[in-house]
Amino acid sequence: MTASLDTGPRRLFYALWPDQATSERLAQLQALAPGRAVHCDDFHITLAFLGEQPAGVLPLLEQILENLPQAAMTLVLDRLAYFRRHRIAALQMSAPPAALLDLQAALAAELLRCRIGFDQRRRFQPHITLARNADAPAETMLAPPIVWQARQVALVQSAPTAAGAKYQLLATH
Repeated sequence: MTASLDTGPRRLFYALWPDQATSERLAQLQALAPGRAVHCDDFHITLAFLGEQPAGVLPLLEQILENLPQAAMTLVLDRLAYFRRHRIAALQMSAPPAALLDLQAALAAELLRCRIGFDQRRRFQPHITLARNADAPAETMLAPPIVWQARQVALVQSAPTAAGAKYQLLATH
């Protein structure tokens, strides 16, 4: 269900959203990634970034979310990475599971079928941002890794604030 009656355009994305226990475990790793820490309530893996979308398209976006395969997969987050261009410290998987890649591909195909614009410029690199404006940590394998039983895909609105983006879950599946 849509959370607001605002009729203006919204900056939107679809993401896997972790449970609270997983978010708390992820937050413990932020000491390995010096920079502006992402709030633990904002950890996610972006599946598709839609950018600015008119409010009128929200019912269709919610229907696309409901039609996705159920997100039920085990993600083993075991690698600290650094995206130099954007100065992002992130957590990745050495071997993303086929279920994750299939879910993202199904979402992309449905967005294309429905003629919803989304960022297709980069290949899908599943990751969880730990810090922005980060210094480069040594890429390292985590022992033990964070094991996340992913169960929830969300349609999310991103609103800019002075402290960075504020995320609001509009719908989940």
